[in-house]
Amino acid sequence: MKKLTLREKSILAGLYLSKFDIEGLKFLGFDNFTEAFNVIGLSLGVKPASIKNYRDEFDPLYPNGRQGWHKREIRPYCKDIYDVFNAFGINDFSNLLKEIIYENHDLDVLMEQLAKKEDKESSFAKRLITGQAAEHYFKENYVKIDVFKNYQIEDTTKHGCGFDFKLYSPNSDFLGVEVKGLNNSNGSISLTSKEYSVAQMLGGRYFLFVVKNFKEVPFHDYFQNPLNGKLKFNKTETIITQVSWNTVV
Repeated sequence: MKKLTLREKSILAGLYLSKFDIEGLKFLGFDNFTEAFNVIGLSLGVKPASIKNYRDEFDPLYPNGRQGWHKREIRPYCKDIYDVFNAFGINDFSNLLKEIIYENHDLDVLMEQLAKKEDKESSFAKRLITGQAAEHYFKENYVKIDVFKNYQIEDTTKHGCGFDFKLYSPNSDFLGVEVKGLNNSNGSISLTSKEYSVAQMLGGRYFLFVVKNFKEVPFHDYFQNPLNGKLKFNKTETIITQVSWNTVV
């Protein structure tokens, strides 16, 4: 498959949501369309309304109970996408969405499959909300926040350093920002052992940035020096049986 443009990716997301409707939402782990528009839009780096508009573009072509843009012909570039991908079943189309939306497709799909094998909660929607969509939200909005506005940003999500973004300025020590996402307006979040340790070391230079309410209208809270503020963290220790497989070579 040729490399798709951002507009083509957005059109494909709209086609999927129109064609598979509620079944498609549930298949990917979304609770409602607003959540899907927000999460997919932020993950791609487009306005959520764009995903909705493309869904509405295709609605007249499917018996989903919505009229969509029924008073005009479908736009040619949308019809081109429809002609190529309409025949896809829900499994193949869902895999296609993962391929074009996941930034680390192979690893994200592997982790999703592993979680399912271990009977842990995992879905396309959950992985995006707790990672990619929340991180894109932060990158788009951090400069609007007074405490961050004079800083440059470096993505450290792949460095394993205990925070997702390093904010730096010639006149200040760097800040570490760990980003978390919640689909509701409140909920539980956790820090890994490394994140907790780095938060202890950085103190007031460590920020916990939480993006909330993907189900409706996303908004954020942030906590400077989160271990020494109003948040109360409870330590959880889990004893597991470690299984290994041995051979002779």
